[in-house]
Amino acid sequence: MNKQIYPLLIAQFLSAFADNAILFTVIAMVMQSAQLPGWYVPALQSMFLVAFVVLAPWVGGFADNHPKSRVLIIANLMKAAGAGLLLCHVEPLIAYCVVGVGAAIYGPAKYGILPELAGHEFLVKANSWIEGSTISAILLGMIVGAKMADYSITWALAGTIVIFIASALTTIALPVRVPAHQTVSGSRIVAFQRQIATFFSTPRSRFAMLGGALFWAAAATLRVIIVAWAPLVLLSKNATEIAELTLFLAIGIIAGSALVPRLIPLEHLRRARIPAYLMAVFIIALSFADSIWPARFTLLFIGMMGGMFIVPINAAFQELGQHSIGSGSAVALQSFFQNIAMLLAVGGYTFAAAHHITPVIAMLILGLSVFCMTFLVSLHLPNAEEIATDIKLK
Repeated sequence: MNKQIYPLLIAQFLSAFADNAILFTVIAMVMQSAQLPGWYVPALQSMFLVAFVVLAPWVGGFADNHPKSRVLIIANLMKAAGAGLLLCHVEPLIAYCVVGVGAAIYGPAKYGILPELAGHEFLVKANSWIEGSTISAILLGMIVGAKMADYSITWALAGTIVIFIASALTTIALPVRVPAHQTVSGSRIVAFQRQIATFFSTPRSRFAMLGGALFWAAAATLRVIIVAWAPLVLLSKNATEIAELTLFLAIGIIAGSALVPRLIPLEHLRRARIPAYLMAVFIIALSFADSIWPARFTLLFIGMMGGMFIVPINAAFQELGQHSIGSGSAVALQSFFQNIAMLLAVGGYTFAAAHHITPVIAMLILGLSVFCMTFLVSLHLPNAEEIATDIKLK
């Protein structure tokens, strides 16, 4: 493994830590305010995701046509600016959307730089390390951010600004590489449409694209459902208790990410559908949980299956992109579909919550939907021999 990946792991840890600290700070702001309605948290999540969808045609090319290490710096400073707007009491929906703009720029550069630092042989392992670093940061970011926000919203926001800047400074240690792909002339939107057509042309890339969208739609919706479900079913009283519950979901993702390189190499991408089915089953089981420890263990298994599902999908997508439209553009394309899926899923839950659908019923529907969508996404998967042949051709 290329040792240059270590600064990326540190920078990603810090950025993901601050991402989740600011999320739970905003959740604490909502929970401490008696004036904000119950649909405000999913609405915040939706505003964050809008940036990914709107900017998708541009952020991938931006990452591919500039040194990705420097793009990461710009993205972290944009996130810090969003946190600064929250600190200045700007409307949270607008300020959190600015954080989303930074995240939309960050993603293609973060995942797009991985194929430059790790070849085919180590790409799944590199993704496993990145996911492990990310989820470790989520664990600490959730807990520390929630506890700080319950103590002081101002100190929590100030802390996230400092951490985003520290991540940007760490990224300076990454190599500055000349882009391998030429700047696309003409309309970026037209070029983006061509990229979509390219990636829907093979079963393997189609599965990677739609499978990633399915995972993140389920993860985003489950997270906002838990914010309403935990106080209702488990009688959680503040952001810290909700963060401690979500901790088990994150630990599960770390465990699944660590196991998956041996169980699901790129040559056996078909196997990824099995943990997706199991993730759906455990989400359904969670809707029947009514006490703290069964809920924690179920969330642990949901996270484990989710980690085993998404890591090989990310690795396959990055490799496909590196050999076609550019890894940054591929990640932006992936983010486009993932965030449309998340917007639709979270928007659907926001609508349901506004019409008084209980979190328990919403969670049950989510699990059933994930199971059915996994079946549909998996229908046209190529067999192992076709995948191996495709990889050799690359």
